[in-house]
Amino acid sequence: MISDVDMLCKLGKIKYQLMKTDPLRFFVRAFMAGAYLGLAAILSYTLGALLSDHSVVGKIAVAGTFGIGLVAIIYLGAELFTGNCFVTIMPVLKKKLKVRDILPMWITCYIGNMVGIAFICFLFIKGGSQEAIMTPYLKGIMEAKLHFNAVELLIRGILCNFIVCVAAYSGVKVKDDTAKLIIVMILVMTFVLPGFEHCVANGGIFAMGMTQLGNTVDWSLMPLHMLLSTIGNIIGGSVLLAVPVYMMFKAPKEKNM
Repeated sequence: MISDVDMLCKLGKIKYQLMKTDPLRFFVRAFMAGAYLGLAAILSYTLGALLSDHSVVGKIAVAGTFGIGLVAIIYLGAELFTGNCFVTIMPVLKKKLKVRDILPMWITCYIGNMVGIAFICFLFIKGGSQEAIMTPYLKGIMEAKLHFNAVELLIRGILCNFIVCVAAYSGVKVKDDTAKLIIVMILVMTFVLPGFEHCVANGGIFAMGMTQLGNTVDWSLMPLHMLLSTIGNIIGGSVLLAVPVYMMFKAPKEKNM
Protein backbone atom coordinates (compact mmCIF):
# COMPACT_ATOMS: atom_id res chain seq x y z
CA MET A 1 0.00 0.00 0.00
CA ILE A 2 1.38 3.39 -1.01
CA SER A 3 2.10 5.72 1.91
CA ASP A 4 0.90 9.32 2.14
CA VAL A 5 4.46 10.55 1.65
CA ASP A 6 4.89 8.47 -1.51
CA MET A 7 1.49 9.62 -2.81
CA LEU A 8 2.28 13.29 -2.20
CA CYS A 9 5.80 12.88 -3.54
CA LYS A 10 4.44 11.36 -6.74
CA LEU A 11 1.93 14.18 -7.11
CA GLY A 12 4.64 16.77 -6.47
CA LYS A 13 6.92 15.24 -9.10
CA ILE A 14 4.06 15.24 -11.64
CA LYS A 15 3.65 18.97 -11.09
CA TYR A 16 7.40 19.48 -11.39
CA GLN A 17 7.55 17.52 -14.65
CA LEU A 18 4.63 19.49 -16.08
CA MET A 19 6.38 22.75 -15.30
CA LYS A 20 9.63 21.44 -16.77
CA THR A 21 8.15 20.04 -19.99
CA ASP A 22 5.27 22.45 -20.65
CA PRO A 23 5.66 25.68 -18.65
CA LEU A 24 2.96 27.51 -20.64
CA ARG A 25 0.40 24.85 -19.76
CA PHE A 26 1.48 25.03 -16.12
CA PHE A 27 1.12 28.82 -16.16
CA VAL A 28 -2.38 28.57 -17.64
CA ARG A 29 -3.35 26.10 -14.89
CA ALA A 30 -2.02 28.62 -12.34
CA PHE A 31 -3.89 31.46 -14.04
CA MET A 32 -7.13 29.48 -13.86
CA ALA A 33 -6.61 28.74 -10.16
CA GLY A 34 -6.39 32.49 -9.58
CA ALA A 35 -9.46 33.03 -11.76
CA TYR A 36 -11.46 30.46 -9.77
CA LEU A 37 -10.51 32.21 -6.53
CA GLY A 38 -11.50 35.48 -8.20
CA LEU A 39 -15.01 34.12 -8.76
CA ALA A 40 -15.18 33.11 -5.11
CA ALA A 41 -13.99 36.59 -4.10
CA ILE A 42 -16.72 38.22 -6.20
CA LEU A 43 -19.40 36.10 -4.53
CA SER A 44 -18.13 36.37 -0.97
CA TYR A 45 -17.27 40.08 -0.98
CA THR A 46 -20.52 41.02 -2.70
CA LEU A 47 -22.37 39.15 0.04
CA GLY A 48 -20.22 40.91 2.62
CA ALA A 49 -21.05 44.30 1.12
CA LEU A 50 -24.78 43.52 0.89
CA LEU A 51 -24.79 42.41 4.54
CA SER A 52 -22.47 45.15 5.82
CA ASP A 53 -25.21 46.46 8.13
CA HIS A 54 -25.21 43.05 9.83
CA SER A 55 -21.50 42.57 10.45
CA VAL A 56 -21.64 39.14 12.09
CA VAL A 57 -23.91 37.69 9.42
CA GLY A 58 -21.81 39.34 6.72
CA LYS A 59 -18.56 37.83 8.03
CA ILE A 60 -20.13 34.37 8.21
CA ALA A 61 -21.44 34.77 4.65
CA VAL A 62 -17.99 35.77 3.36
CA ALA A 63 -16.31 32.86 5.14
CA GLY A 64 -18.98 30.36 4.19
CA THR A 65 -18.84 31.06 0.45
CA PHE A 66 -15.16 31.69 -0.25
CA GLY A 67 -14.42 27.96 -0.12
CA ILE A 68 -16.11 27.48 -3.50
CA GLY A 69 -12.87 28.75 -5.05
CA LEU A 70 -10.76 25.95 -3.58
CA VAL A 71 -13.46 23.42 -4.43
CA ALA A 72 -13.30 24.55 -8.07
CA ILE A 73 -9.50 24.28 -8.07
CA ILE A 74 -9.58 20.73 -6.67
CA TYR A 75 -12.37 19.47 -8.92
CA LEU A 76 -11.42 21.27 -12.15
CA GLY A 77 -7.67 20.78 -11.92
CA ALA A 78 -5.60 23.94 -11.46
CA GLU A 79 -2.38 24.97 -9.73
CA LEU A 80 -2.65 26.99 -6.52
CA PHE A 81 0.60 28.37 -5.11
CA THR A 82 -0.36 27.88 -1.48
CA GLY A 83 -1.35 24.25 -1.99
CA ASN A 84 1.79 23.57 -3.99
CA CYS A 85 3.89 24.81 -1.07
CA PHE A 86 2.75 21.63 0.68
CA VAL A 87 2.59 19.08 -2.14
CA THR A 88 5.76 19.98 -4.03
CA ILE A 89 7.94 20.17 -0.91
CA MET A 90 7.45 16.43 -0.36
CA PRO A 91 9.92 15.36 -3.11
CA VAL A 92 12.41 17.76 -1.51
CA LEU A 93 11.93 16.26 1.96
CA LYS A 94 12.32 12.82 0.41
CA LYS A 95 15.50 13.99 -1.36
CA LYS A 96 14.08 13.33 -4.83
CA LEU A 97 14.31 17.01 -5.76
CA LYS A 98 16.15 20.05 -4.44
CA VAL A 99 14.67 23.37 -3.37
CA ARG A 100 16.24 25.05 -6.40
CA ASP A 101 14.36 22.59 -8.62
CA ILE A 102 10.93 23.63 -7.37
CA LEU A 103 11.54 27.40 -7.02
CA PRO A 104 10.83 28.16 -10.72
CA MET A 105 7.58 26.23 -10.35
CA TRP A 106 6.60 28.19 -7.25
CA ILE A 107 7.41 31.52 -8.91
CA THR A 108 5.47 30.64 -12.07
CA CYS A 109 2.52 29.43 -10.03
CA TYR A 110 2.54 32.55 -7.84
CA ILE A 111 2.61 34.89 -10.83
CA GLY A 112 -0.09 32.92 -12.66
CA ASN A 113 -2.35 32.95 -9.59
CA MET A 114 -1.89 36.69 -9.10
CA VAL A 115 -2.54 37.52 -12.75
CA GLY A 116 -5.65 35.31 -12.78
CA ILE A 117 -7.29 36.65 -9.63
CA ALA A 118 -6.30 40.26 -10.27
CA PHE A 119 -7.72 40.13 -13.80
CA ILE A 120 -11.07 38.69 -12.72
CA CYS A 121 -11.37 41.13 -9.79
CA PHE A 122 -10.37 44.05 -12.04
CA LEU A 123 -13.10 43.11 -14.54
CA PHE A 124 -15.65 42.82 -11.71
CA ILE A 125 -14.97 46.35 -10.49
CA LYS A 126 -14.77 47.81 -14.00
CA GLY A 127 -18.14 46.23 -14.75
CA GLY A 128 -19.66 48.61 -12.20
CA SER A 129 -21.72 45.92 -10.48
CA GLN A 130 -22.83 46.87 -6.96
CA GLU A 131 -20.57 49.95 -7.08
CA ALA A 132 -22.59 51.90 -4.51
CA ILE A 133 -22.15 49.28 -1.81
CA MET A 134 -18.70 47.99 -2.83
CA THR A 135 -16.91 51.34 -2.45
CA PRO A 136 -17.44 51.82 1.31
CA TYR A 137 -17.08 48.10 1.95
CA LEU A 138 -13.73 47.89 0.14
CA LYS A 139 -12.49 51.06 1.83
CA GLY A 140 -13.09 49.50 5.23
CA ILE A 141 -11.28 46.31 4.23
CA MET A 142 -8.29 48.22 2.82
CA GLU A 143 -7.96 50.33 5.95
CA ALA A 144 -7.98 47.20 8.10
CA LYS A 145 -5.49 45.30 5.93
CA LEU A 146 -3.02 48.17 5.52
CA HIS A 147 -2.72 48.81 9.25
CA PHE A 148 -0.98 45.74 10.62
CA ASN A 149 1.57 44.40 13.04
CA ALA A 150 4.23 42.57 11.03
CA VAL A 151 4.62 39.62 13.42
CA GLU A 152 0.87 39.14 13.76
CA LEU A 153 0.46 39.28 9.98
CA LEU A 154 3.17 36.66 9.51
CA ILE A 155 1.49 34.37 12.04
CA ARG A 156 -1.89 34.82 10.36
CA GLY A 157 -0.24 33.84 7.06
CA ILE A 158 1.27 30.71 8.65
CA LEU A 159 -2.02 29.60 10.17
CA CYS A 160 -3.91 30.36 6.97
CA ASN A 161 -1.88 28.10 4.74
CA PHE A 162 -1.64 25.39 7.35
CA ILE A 163 -5.44 25.22 7.14
CA VAL A 164 -5.54 25.57 3.34
CA CYS A 165 -3.06 22.73 2.94
CA VAL A 166 -5.01 20.53 5.35
CA ALA A 167 -7.96 21.16 3.02
CA ALA A 168 -5.84 20.31 -0.05
CA TYR A 169 -4.49 17.20 1.71
CA SER A 170 -8.05 16.16 2.53
CA GLY A 171 -8.98 16.69 -1.12
CA VAL A 172 -6.33 14.17 -2.12
CA LYS A 173 -7.16 11.63 0.60
CA VAL A 174 -10.96 11.72 0.72
CA LYS A 175 -12.58 9.87 -2.16
CA ASP A 176 -16.27 10.55 -1.55
CA ASP A 177 -17.19 13.75 -3.39
CA THR A 178 -19.82 14.88 -0.90
CA ALA A 179 -17.52 14.41 2.07
CA LYS A 180 -14.69 16.14 0.20
CA LEU A 181 -16.91 19.14 -0.57
CA ILE A 182 -18.06 19.51 3.03
CA ILE A 183 -14.56 19.15 4.49
CA VAL A 184 -13.00 21.66 2.10
CA MET A 185 -15.75 24.26 2.58
CA ILE A 186 -15.56 24.02 6.38
CA LEU A 187 -11.76 24.18 6.44
CA VAL A 188 -11.71 27.25 4.18
CA MET A 189 -14.28 28.85 6.45
CA THR A 190 -11.89 28.10 9.31
CA PHE A 191 -9.22 30.43 7.91
CA VAL A 192 -11.49 33.12 6.43
CA LEU A 193 -13.67 33.73 9.48
CA PRO A 194 -10.82 34.62 11.91
CA GLY A 195 -9.23 36.85 9.24
CA PHE A 196 -6.12 34.81 8.45
CA GLU A 197 -4.05 35.96 5.47
CA HIS A 198 -4.00 34.13 2.12
CA CYS A 199 -1.55 35.79 -0.27
CA VAL A 200 -3.46 34.94 -3.47
CA ALA A 201 -6.81 36.01 -2.03
CA ASN A 202 -5.12 39.21 -0.87
CA GLY A 203 -3.92 39.80 -4.42
CA GLY A 204 -7.55 39.75 -5.51
CA ILE A 205 -8.93 42.01 -2.81
CA PHE A 206 -6.09 44.49 -3.32
CA ALA A 207 -6.83 44.47 -7.07
CA MET A 208 -10.46 45.27 -6.28
CA GLY A 209 -9.42 48.01 -3.87
CA MET A 210 -6.89 49.67 -6.18
CA THR A 211 -9.33 49.59 -9.10
CA GLN A 212 -12.27 50.95 -7.10
CA LEU A 213 -10.54 53.37 -4.72
CA GLY A 214 -7.48 54.53 -6.66
CA ASN A 215 -5.42 57.24 -4.96
CA THR A 216 -7.88 57.71 -2.11
CA VAL A 217 -5.95 55.03 -0.20
CA ASP A 218 -2.24 54.97 0.74
CA TRP A 219 -0.92 51.76 -0.84
CA SER A 220 2.68 52.10 0.35
CA LEU A 221 2.41 49.20 2.83
CA MET A 222 0.75 46.82 0.38
CA PRO A 223 4.05 45.27 -0.91
CA LEU A 224 5.15 44.53 2.67
CA HIS A 225 1.74 43.05 3.46
CA MET A 226 1.96 40.78 0.41
CA LEU A 227 5.53 39.77 1.25
CA LEU A 228 4.77 38.85 4.85
CA SER A 229 1.59 36.95 4.01
CA THR A 230 3.44 35.05 1.26
CA ILE A 231 6.31 34.09 3.57
CA GLY A 232 3.80 33.04 6.22
CA ASN A 233 1.89 30.93 3.70
CA ILE A 234 5.12 29.19 2.61
CA ILE A 235 6.01 28.37 6.22
CA GLY A 236 2.49 27.17 6.99
CA GLY A 237 2.39 24.72 4.08
CA SER A 238 6.02 23.68 3.63
CA VAL A 239 7.04 23.50 7.29
CA LEU A 240 4.15 23.48 9.77
CA LEU A 241 2.17 20.83 7.87
CA ALA A 242 4.56 19.15 5.44
CA VAL A 243 7.34 18.29 7.89
CA PRO A 244 5.07 16.54 10.47
CA VAL A 245 3.22 14.67 7.68
CA TYR A 246 6.56 13.54 6.27
CA MET A 247 7.76 12.36 9.68
CA MET A 248 4.48 10.55 10.35
CA PHE A 249 4.33 8.60 7.09
CA LYS A 250 7.89 8.24 5.82
CA ALA A 251 9.17 4.73 5.33
CA PRO A 252 10.93 3.45 8.48
CA LYS A 253 14.64 2.82 8.27
CA GLU A 254 15.61 -0.80 8.18
CA LYS A 255 17.74 -1.86 11.14
CA ASN A 256 20.79 -3.98 10.53
CA MET A 257 20.46 -7.34 12.29
